[in-house]
Amino acid sequence: MKKKTVTSETEEITIDNKRQKRKREKKAYREIRWDRLDNTAHLFPVIAGENMSNVYRISVTLTELVQPDILQQALNIVLPKMDGFNLRLRMGVFWYYFEENGKPAPKVREESNFPCRYIQQNQNHSYMFRVTYYKYRINLEVFHVLTDGMGGINFLKELTYQYLRLAHPELKEKVGDSLNSGTSLNREDSFLKNYKKSSAKGYQTKKAYLLKGEHLGPGEFGVMHGYMQVPQLKEVCHRYGCSINEYLVSVYIWSVYTEPSASPIRVAVPVNLRPYFNSITTKNFFVMVSAEFHPTKEVYTFAEVLVIVRDNLRRQINREHLEKLFSYNVSNEKLLAARAVPLFLKNIAMKLVYTKSALANTTTITNIGNIGVDEEYRPYVEMFHAFLAMSKGQHLKGTICSYGSTLVFSFSFDLKDVSVQRGFFRKIAADGIEVELDTNGVTAD
Repeated sequence: MKKKTVTSETEEITIDNKRQKRKREKKAYREIRWDRLDNTAHLFPVIAGENMSNVYRISVTLTELVQPDILQQALNIVLPKMDGFNLRLRMGVFWYYFEENGKPAPKVREESNFPCRYIQQNQNHSYMFRVTYYKYRINLEVFHVLTDGMGGINFLKELTYQYLRLAHPELKEKVGDSLNSGTSLNREDSFLKNYKKSSAKGYQTKKAYLLKGEHLGPGEFGVMHGYMQVPQLKEVCHRYGCSINEYLVSVYIWSVYTEPSASPIRVAVPVNLRPYFNSITTKNFFVMVSAEFHPTKEVYTFAEVLVIVRDNLRRQINREHLEKLFSYNVSNEKLLAARAVPLFLKNIAMKLVYTKSALANTTTITNIGNIGVDEEYRPYVEMFHAFLAMSKGQHLKGTICSYGSTLVFSFSFDLKDVSVQRGFFRKIAADGIEVELDTNGVTAD
């Protein structure tokens, strides 16, 4: 005979409260346990590997030597607060997805290898970023599946702020010890929120002129920085009737152009979509437009090249066109037929599409923009830098960022010949802009 347990009304309420609490905790755990990749991010796990890491670097140079123990403490404190980085990548039946990581933060190490190497998650506590340091510099390297440059800056600035508060306790007394009020933690998929059904493909697929030549040694990675003063740049750009971005992209194309070609010189220019769609997401939210110059006659002046490039970019960089570009991709993703296709088949299709689009561009030049820091931290921050890893067919890439009145154009490359880089900076100097160069010493040129 089953014995009946008698409980008081108070005990029943207590038991019920405990059950409800467990349900709430379980529900909350499920809500933060996993997250979908944004539309752009789906591609990166498919194409990434040792030869094409899809890792970018953003670094901050301080006015004092980095203390590694304090930097590790700072990372340990900041990482749990930043949901967009506290993730690992998982493979599902139909899609990759993010899962909350929860492991200890990856170990901060002194830089001893070339930058932008492939991130082996199983050797990095399953995280998709790494933090290194070298003398005065803190480096953040991010697998692009996590976020774009804006999300990377978001994280690096918080890491730097936390580091400086630990290294200088008087800062903590001034500003407190919480995340900056301007730091976004938003994880909205702004592609999905803003897309409109579309079937009009806007990306180029025709093969572009590609730079070729002898490669650097296995694993070697060249970096060349050119520092310029923004007031001088603005003066020159005013003379040409263009923006700084249009000018620098045009100078790159000018330095590549030598003679008539059967293929156009085409530069992929990532455009941050947040200002156009009122977004503060820390996921990827950008599209590529193409600056194209097809030399068909013997001689062009630089002014002619610039007008072609400027007008080409201005026709594309507007809300309506940008919306069409990402809406096409999102519409394809949302097709029910595509959803039902197993991941391994999706991967094959995405690789084919990527190869066509990658070879349709000579290079990529991305502009991170001006990076600002709060006034209290400015005495400790000297400069920011950023650059990209190589990708299929693109062996020389450019990245622009500025801090204060200084702009730095950074080339990353894996070709021995640096004639394009030399031509680029010589043209800028010829236009009356003073340029200071710095390299990582990979090439003696």
